[in-house]
Amino acid sequence: MEYHNPVLLKESVDGLNIKPDGVYVDVTFGGGGHSREILSRLNSNGKLYAFDQDEDAQRNVIDDPRFTLIPQNFRFIKRYLRFYGVKKVDGILADLGVSSHQFDEAERGFSTRFDADLDMRMNQAGGLSAFEVVNNYDEEKLSDVLFQYSELRNAKAIARKIVEARSDKKIKTSFELKEVLKEFVPKSVEHKILAQIFQGIRIEVNQEIEVLKDFLLQIPELLNDEGRLSVISYHSLEDRLVKRFIRNGLFEGEPEKDMFGNVTVPMKKVGKLIVPSFSEIKENNRARSAKLRIATIF
Repeated sequence: MEYHNPVLLKESVDGLNIKPDGVYVDVTFGGGGHSREILSRLNSNGKLYAFDQDEDAQRNVIDDPRFTLIPQNFRFIKRYLRFYGVKKVDGILADLGVSSHQFDEAERGFSTRFDADLDMRMNQAGGLSAFEVVNNYDEEKLSDVLFQYSELRNAKAIARKIVEARSDKKIKTSFELKEVLKEFVPKSVEHKILAQIFQGIRIEVNQEIEVLKDFLLQIPELLNDEGRLSVISYHSLEDRLVKRFIRNGLFEGEPEKDMFGNVTVPMKKVGKLIVPSFSEIKENNRARSAKLRIATIF
């Protein structure tokens, strides 16, 4: 698709084990690729709800009586589904991260390839921007962002450099930020390191980790018995959260055991971890880091 080439399209929708008359949710609508595939497997009694807070994505709305697009962040999934009278669903699909369109639209500031204002907001009406993170966070907070979300060992040194540079003048654009960071970015790994730094700032701007946690905690209550969750993630922070939640219903620690040593968890995994084929990665390079996990209520 021109807007966004959906990753693991067949595998992720197969994972939902679609019932033709079921109710499903695509919480990351984007260009609508996954949604259209779900609709193709529903009969006239089936229903699909989709979420997307990005105004650009909302222009891709599907003209189908079985389809409803909810222009909100999916961290509020339960609240908004209830607004439509939906308390239980048969399957939920999430394709996390940034869409091809968001990366390719220079003015959005997501990509290291373009010189653009530091923005990176998925919801363009949202408050916090990359400019504010880079220019207003104190050194310690900025270092924490780069260490936790960019997973950089030299996060403290990078944060210190940014704070020094912005004391002379505000860092307004992506290329200005790249210039500040050049001593930390050897040519041989330039794209990798810059991508990690931009990723960390983007995750902070959009509260992506908090959003994912809020979303996952609502899943057991939303899914019908034998309902399915299908989640595609693109970096280790997301994947670890999804894996741990499916395994034991927690993000940290281990579940409590009863007096017999048994644990009760809300979900169980379906099959093994799925990754894109070599041919899919060759066709769509952004698929290279994708990981698909599927779980069910039992």
